[in-house]
Amino acid sequence: MSGKLYLIATPIGNLEDITYRAVKTLQDVDLIAAEDTRHTLKLLNHLGISKPMISYHRHNEDVKSPELIRILQEGKNIGLVTDAGTPGISDPGEEIVKEAIKSNIEIIPIPGACALINALIASGMGTKEFAFYGFLPLDKKLRKEKLEDIQKQNKTIIFYEAPHRLEKTLIELKEIFGNINIVVAKELTKIHETFYRGTIEDVLKNLGDIKGEYIILLEMHSKTDKQIEIEQLNKMALEEQYEYYENKGFTKKEIIKQIAKNNNVPKDTIYKQFLNK
Repeated sequence: MSGKLYLIATPIGNLEDITYRAVKTLQDVDLIAAEDTRHTLKLLNHLGISKPMISYHRHNEDVKSPELIRILQEGKNIGLVTDAGTPGISDPGEEIVKEAIKSNIEIIPIPGACALINALIASGMGTKEFAFYGFLPLDKKLRKEKLEDIQKQNKTIIFYEAPHRLEKTLIELKEIFGNINIVVAKELTKIHETFYRGTIEDVLKNLGDIKGEYIILLEMHSKTDKQIEIEQLNKMALEEQYEYYENKGFTKKEIIKQIAKNNNVPKDTIYKQFLNK
């Protein structure tokens, strides 16, 4: 009979946030698969637990997943933990779960701390619908696609950001979405836990020393394709706007009327700009 795979949520900062069930499960499993065995050892020592461990992280999932499946098929129970929070949420866990399902191995989630949920419930933003984007892509093309997708949402958006990229990302969000209200949660459950609320400019002014782990929350309100088109056009020079509509087959009169409307200026102003067109 196969063993069971336990997905055990661990504290994201304050060690007292671990559940009684998580402690009991860590005591009872045969093996602990840990993202960083040195980090998990500190937690186990704090709890007075001694247990064999195996390293299981992003860079060895392909190699270690089959090994863990073999151990489970031998009848041993494995507890999967990450450095902090819930396995599989922007952390290792997703791959071994898929493999365990293929092998008909029972998977048991042991609930507990999850940074994005704690940030959401204390943010003051809408909690009925939300979307979690993990970390935004670093690749420019993929990042642009992701931000365009966010722009079309009508719900609370949550994503993580590294401290060395935080300011740059906030400035980028302001350029795309305007100076909207946001929440930035810092170092949740830890000594320096802080929530920064306000416009992007306000938050940037108040961040202070940027160290630790950050979560950014935006309450987005979807825009029509027409609104998005106009916003993008307004970032262009008038000559580029003219060319855009010209390529769509608009007449000169129609182009001037549309540019004036988009930019909220008199038609005469635009007409003079393109008198010789």
